[in-house]
Amino acid sequence: MLKKTTGLFLFIILASLILNPEVVAGGPDFPKVLSIRERVDLVNTITLKRLEHLVPKFMRETGLDMWIIACNEDDLDPIFKTMIPYGQWCPITQIIVFYDRGPEKGVERLNVSRTGMPDFFENVWDAAAWDNEKKESQWACLGRIVRERNPKRIGINEGEIQWAAGGLTVVLKKRLIKAIGPDYEARLESAEPLATLWAETLLDEEVKLMERAAALSHAIIAETFSTKVVTPGQTTINDLRYHYWQRVADFGLEPAFYPFFSIRGRQFDVIEKYGKDDKVIRPGDFIHCDVGLKYMYYNSDHQEWAYVPLVGETDVPETFKKIMAEGNRLQDIYCGEFKTGLTGNQLLENILETARDNGIPKPRVYSHSLGYFLHEPGPLIGLPWEQVNNPGRGDVKLVPNSCFTAEMSVTMPVPEWGGKEHRLSLEQDIVFTGERAYFLDGRQTSFHIIK
Repeated sequence: MLKKTTGLFLFIILASLILNPEVVAGGPDFPKVLSIRERVDLVNTITLKRLEHLVPKFMRETGLDMWIIACNEDDLDPIFKTMIPYGQWCPITQIIVFYDRGPEKGVERLNVSRTGMPDFFENVWDAAAWDNEKKESQWACLGRIVRERNPKRIGINEGEIQWAAGGLTVVLKKRLIKAIGPDYEARLESAEPLATLWAETLLDEEVKLMERAAALSHAIIAETFSTKVVTPGQTTINDLRYHYWQRVADFGLEPAFYPFFSIRGRQFDVIEKYGKDDKVIRPGDFIHCDVGLKYMYYNSDHQEWAYVPLVGETDVPETFKKIMAEGNRLQDIYCGEFKTGLTGNQLLENILETARDNGIPKPRVYSHSLGYFLHEPGPLIGLPWEQVNNPGRGDVKLVPNSCFTAEMSVTMPVPEWGGKEHRLSLEQDIVFTGERAYFLDGRQTSFHIIK
C-alpha cells in the first residue's frame, strides 16, 4: 500500500511540475516564461508580420529589387535564421529569394530548397524532378527565377562591416554566380544596408519580449546576489557563475554568452591573508557580474554589483553610493543624447561631451546594439579602448525601435582605500523608440546587499 501511495504522490508532483513550469524554474517571484508551443506561435506570428511589412519597406529604402540569401545546413546565414519558422529544420542547401514587384503587387518570397515553410515562403521547386528525372537542379531553378524577373539590383549577404550581414560563403557565391550568369553577376551588390535595417529594427511586440528577457535576467541576478546562494567565507565566484547558468537552463533557455562574475574590490587585509587570486567571497567584497540570456530570438546583457557588508555594517560605504549615483547620472545623459539619424561616433562624442560638462568623473562609453544578436547590427557607440572614432560600425546610423546596452563606466578615488581609484562599470538594456530612450525593466540604482 505504501508503494502505491508513494507512486501516486510522485506522479502528482511530476504532473504539477510539468503543468506549472514556473514551479521548476523559479517560483512566483520570477517572470513567466512561455511554453515551447507558445514560443513557436508567438515568434512565427511576429516573423510573418516582419516579412510582410519590414522587408518591402527596407528593400525600397535601400533600392534593391531582389535579395538572395543562400546558406548550408548547420551553417545557416545569421539573417536567414531570423526569417524562418521557429525551430525550423533546414536540410542541405537553403536558398530564399525576395523580389519586389512594386507597391501594388508587393514582394515575392520564394523558397528554392527542400525545406517546407508554407505561409513564410512560396515553394518554387519540383522535388520529383530534382530527385528522380533530374530535369532542373536547385541552382538551375534559381537561375531561371532570376532571368524570369530580370532584377536591376540584386543584394547578397556580403558584409564588410557587420558580421551578421556577411553570411554568404565563398563556395556558395561561386555556385550562385554560375547559376545566374555573367550579366546578372554584374548586378550583384552587398545587401549589408538592408540586412542591417532588418536586424536592428524591432516591432513593438518584440520590444515587449526584450523587456521580458531583461526582467528574467534581473530576477536571476538578484537571486544569485543573495544569501540564498552566497554564504560569505564559503561560496566562490565560480559558484555564482554556475548558479546563474543553471538557473537560465532551468527556464529552458540559454545564456547569451559565458557568464562572468568577479571580485572587483576587496579589503587590503583580506588580500594579504588569502592572496590576490582567492576566489572565495568574503565580508567587504564588491562583486561584479556581466551576464545575459537568450529568450527565443532576443538577447539580454547586464552588468550589476553586489556588496558583502563587514561585521557591524548594514549598508554600502557612502563613497560607493556616490560612485553608483554618478554612474546613474551618466546613464541618464546617455539616454538623453539618442536622436534618429546620428551615427555611433556622433552619439559617443555627444554623450562624453555632455558628461564632462556635467562633471561626471572619468566617463567611458562602450555601448552596442542588442536584439537578435548580442553585438550587432546597429551603431557601435565606443569601445573600451577607443573613445573617439570607430570606423565602420561607428558610422552606422541610429534608427527607431532599436535596442542597445547602455554600457559605460565612471571612476572615482576611494578615501577609505587611501585614495585608490575604483572603476564602476554598469550595463543595462534600453530601447530607443524614435522619440526617447528608456530602460527595459528598469536599472540598478543601489548595490545588491548580501547579508
